[in-house]
Amino acid sequence: MKNWMIALTLTLGALTAASWALGAAQEDLLNTIEKEKSPYLDTLKSLVSIESGSRDREGLDRISALIYQRLESLGAQVEFIEPGEGLYKMYDTPERPGRMVKAEFKGSGSKKILLIAHMDTVYLRGMLAKQPFRIDGDRAYGLGISDDKQGIALIIHTLETLKKTHFSGYGKITVLINADEEISSPAARSYFAKLGAEHDATFSCESSQAKSDRVALTTAGIGAVNLNITGKASHAGSAPELGRNALEELSFQIQQMRDLSDPKEGIKMNWTLASAGTNRNVIPSVAFASADVRFMTKEGFDVVEKKVRERLKTQQIPEAKIDVTFERRRPPLVTSQQSLQMAQHAKKVYAEINKELILGTVAAGGGTDAAFAALNTEHPVIESMGLQGFGSHSNDDEYILVSSIVPRMYLLSRMIMDISEGKVH
Repeated sequence: MKNWMIALTLTLGALTAASWALGAAQEDLLNTIEKEKSPYLDTLKSLVSIESGSRDREGLDRISALIYQRLESLGAQVEFIEPGEGLYKMYDTPERPGRMVKAEFKGSGSKKILLIAHMDTVYLRGMLAKQPFRIDGDRAYGLGISDDKQGIALIIHTLETLKKTHFSGYGKITVLINADEEISSPAARSYFAKLGAEHDATFSCESSQAKSDRVALTTAGIGAVNLNITGKASHAGSAPELGRNALEELSFQIQQMRDLSDPKEGIKMNWTLASAGTNRNVIPSVAFASADVRFMTKEGFDVVEKKVRERLKTQQIPEAKIDVTFERRRPPLVTSQQSLQMAQHAKKVYAEINKELILGTVAAGGGTDAAFAALNTEHPVIESMGLQGFGSHSNDDEYILVSSIVPRMYLLSRMIMDISEGKVH
């Protein structure tokens, strides 16, 4: 028998075995999900075709209205949540972040499940014209398609699937779609922390990796150190000695704090932004710099803050004024035993359709809203339940794998069902 015939026979055999492994209820679910693939892509196109950068309030209002309508049509009690008193101000927080969409579905059971995703992107208004939604083979391209509009569409069509299969065994499913994730969730963080504590499980529908079919149980914490230096201006040519050069003091501080990373403790600190001065021929009276900080434990940022304050006691220009601020942009998501047990159940569910789920217990570098949901609870929180994707924050190469629609919708649907029915231990 030729090699290609052998391969085809083995593939068909594997698919048949997987099919036989499914019970009647699971086969009905899988068939329903396969019919949702085309409508899912239609929804994804609608979402991607609305520009919704984190600072584009008009675009965020448009996309949130669409999400509101879709969730309401599924039978949810839906509301808009405007940023309020709990807003955590950072140096780049806009005056008016986008509104959130919260939806609640009531069922006949007792378990409470939280589904989260975000509608905002990193892209600027006008970029859509150069990168519209398109499908090329197994890849669907578009701005924000992987991060995180696929997650919104996944939630909508998973709930559509549950409705079509007449499943309502949960007590409550809460959906929270925020509009400020890309700017560290200044408005949504308090809501995620509150809702995470109120629910039995949280699934964040950020995308998985195109090259690694995984869910994430651990993510890095993110912080920032901001230095504002105030000196004194003077003429750079005729009287430089009368000035106090803020740029020189900033340079000194950056140099003496360039070694605060600690790989053994999972701490990374890198200076990434700087600015100074107003004119070429004026000794700069102001200077600014910001450092990106990543850490793997809740105490990691405290360690950085202590070291920075200690170093700042030494100045090159004593007359310069130094103001420092510490921004806790995201806590780390740390693998818990409960989350690991739930992820192991998810791995078994995925295997039912002949797919291998990788459990990511090592942080890949980015932060997550799921970490806010995990702050005040011991209940399981799992990140990257979304489709396999690639190219986040890339304006010409962001895509999702079309072939991951059905497997990921099956996984999320089954996890909701199994939690509701007490099958997860």
